[in-house]
Amino acid sequence: MSKWTENLNFGKAGESAIACWLRSIGRCVIPVYEKIIDEGKGPQLFLPDRELIAPDLLSVIGPKISWVEAKHKSAFSVYRNSGKLTTGIDLRHYLDYLEVAQRTPWPVWLLFLHEGGTAKGDTRPTPSGLFGNNLLFLKEHEHHRWDSPAMVYWEITSLLRLATAEEVFSARARFRPCLDSSPRQ
Repeated sequence: MSKWTENLNFGKAGESAIACWLRSIGRCVIPVYEKIIDEGKGPQLFLPDRELIAPDLLSVIGPKISWVEAKHKSAFSVYRNSGKLTTGIDLRHYLDYLEVAQRTPWPVWLLFLHEGGTAKGDTRPTPSGLFGNNLLFLKEHEHHRWDSPAMVYWEITSLLRLATAEEVFSARARFRPCLDSSPRQ
């Protein structure tokens, strides 16, 4: 199995676990997938004038709807200039998600499921759990950006701890299959 395929499967497992956790707290979940899976593209939002990378899910409870971008990480990063625990996403995706937040009536939430491993180049174990916040809040609280690859990062203190990793993974076991892309039998 290629590294790209491993990373894709790891990400999808996290997205599925987050979707199941959302269901466990009473939310309905609508996955936002591309029309043709084999294109290797993520979800897209087609606007009258252009296409944007869309967050992974729509989450609904009563009249409240929000976009959810689900990220799965083994550990937080330690930013060497400050020693702070950070986590981040691709800058291009982030800019598209900000435009989604501006051009639709629904807030965008960025959720990170961290497994609590050791940060690269550091010996300290990092916290595990589901962390996140509203993207408009995170826009005002960026920790730093990185050029190659183009990424944006937030310090752990800018994220709300929404659930433990155990709560998220037990929800996945309870609601399995959740976001299973295999054909129904």
